[in-house]
Order: sequence, then C-alpha cells, then structure tokens
Amino acid sequence: MKKAILPLMLSLFCFSLSAKKVKFSVDMTGQTISAAGVHIVGDFQSEAGLGADFAQLTPMVHEFGSIYSLVVTIPAFRKYEYKFANGDLFYEVEFVPVESRVGYDNVDNRWMYVDSLQNDTSFVGAILYGGNAPAGLHLVRPLVDLTAEGTISTNGVHLAGNFQGWSTTKNRMYSFETNIYETIFYVAAGSYEYRFYNGNSAANSETVPSSCASNGSRTVIVNGDIIPDPVCYASCAACLGTFLKEQEADAGIRLYPNPATDQVTVEFREGGQSRSLVLTDHTGKTVRTYPDVSEDSVSIGKKDLSSGVYFLQVSGNAGTRVYKLIFN
Repeated sequence: MKKAILPLMLSLFCFSLSAKKVKFSVDMTGQTISAAGVHIVGDFQSEAGLGADFAQLTPMVHEFGSIYSLVVTIPAFRKYEYKFANGDLFYEVEFVPVESRVGYDNVDNRWMYVDSLQNDTSFVGAILYGGNAPAGLHLVRPLVDLTAEGTISTNGVHLAGNFQGWSTTKNRMYSFETNIYETIFYVAAGSYEYRFYNGNSAANSETVPSSCASNGSRTVIVNGDIIPDPVCYASCAACLGTFLKEQEADAGIRLYPNPATDQVTVEFREGGQSRSLVLTDHTGKTVRTYPDVSEDSVSIGKKDLSSGVYFLQVSGNAGTRVYKLIFN
C-alpha cells in the first residue's frame, strides 16, 4: 500500500509546483439565463478534474448580479481554449467574436495564456457573453513577428506598457504561428504606450524606430476593440511575406497577392450570392466599402492608402469573416 501511495504523492507534489489558480468569469448582462444554468467548456477540463476536454460542459457558479465564475487549478505556462454556454447543451454555446477567437484553422474558441506561478489567481475580468471584453473595456490584441531576431529568449516574449505599470513579466505572448507572437489585454478607451520584449527584463526591450515611436514606445489609440498592425520586432512595418494561416485554410475565399504592391484580388469560390465588403485600417476606421458584390471577384487597389495592414470584413450567407490585407 505504501508503494502505491508514494508515486501518487510525488505526482501531486509535482503538479502543485507547476499549477496555477485561474478564474474564468462571464457577464450575462442582457441575456435570459437558461433554467439549466450557465456553463463553460474548454481544453482545461481534464487537467482541472472536470471531465473530458470539450466532451461535456461544466457548470459555473453565480457570484452576484449577472456574473458567473469558475475557479480551477491548472498547469501554468500553457495556452487554453474555451467558450461559455447559456445552458448545458453544446448548441447553446456563445458566438465568439472574431477579435477574441483563436482564429487559426478557423477555430472559433476564446483563448488565454496562463503565464505565472505566483501565489494568486489569474483573472482577466468578467467578459461579456458573446463579447470581446469586460463591460466598459475594449480588447487590444497586438502581434509581433520575431523572425528577423533569429533567437527567441527561453524566458519568452513579453509586452509591457503604461496600462500595466511597465511590468516585463505580466503579459507573456503566445505563438500560434512560427515566430509570430500575440497577447490580449483589456483597457478603457484612451491612448496607451507599449513595447515588445524578447525576454522578461527591461534589458530585453526592443528599440522602436523614431518614425513610429512616442516617448520611445509604440502607441495604440483605443476607442473600440482593436487588433493593431502586426509588426516586425523593432520595426514600424510588417515583415515581408507575413501571411495568416486562416486565409490559406479558408476554402470559401482567396486573396492574392498578399502582401501586395498595387492591388489585392478577392476571389469568392462560393458563387451565386451577394456580399458586402468593408475595409478598415488598424484603428478601426473604414477606408473602403463595397456594399453589394455579386461578382466572383473584386479588386482592392492601394490608391490613396498608406503601406501597412488593413482588415477586410466580408459579410454573406456564411456570416461575417475578417481577413488581413498587407500593402507594401
């Protein structure tokens, strides 16, 4: 009996050394709550002892008002995916906005990265059901390409800014694509400064070129949910040849060339329907609209547009999808 207990105790001890308390929370304001309650489903469930990942929904606890939460202990230094559900059936899960999605291979889950072993509880706030951020805040999702750096620090890639006290350890970035790192944070409307770090100390900071720097840092103006232009580390522009896997995997649409010098052709592989297209810049400002496109393709020219990254919203029978266009 003692021989059986010892390995179990060692296993629990090792888990405790790498585990972290995480609080998932949702704000159900404006929703009619299901009689079955509010639930969550995610790939953390097995680690938390809550059943098979994405095989069953886990009930959340009603905290107060419209807030429902669940606290779990799961391994740190991992990316987790999840969704909320108003009910206890899989078809009752929320529709996650594109800005919050994993977004690669057309996966529509929310995600977060648990990057700390501190003796506290990781908590990003009560996110609005079917929304991008907690009430009164906006989502910001910066991306940085470190391909030109060659070597990635074993301490990870981080983001620090004036919105979180310039901590070089709080916001660790995650890479869905080789050498392209991203993170999500939530802030009120306003202007914010930040920098990327190939490591987790002040000495690991990038040097932001003066042509796009303010006080030596990058700046983002937030007046809504925003995904700033993906940029090369220590550069003002996107790395040449940066593509999104989602665009390549989407069988319904093709964009080429991308990046482009003069124009991008948007080719629709599903004919017989009308679509509306809206092109916005990184601040969310609309720069082009195509309200009724029934042809099999449409060309978007660079004329009067600056070099950089733009977002194309395509709305049709399949709903709305967002793609990134890069003009060199």
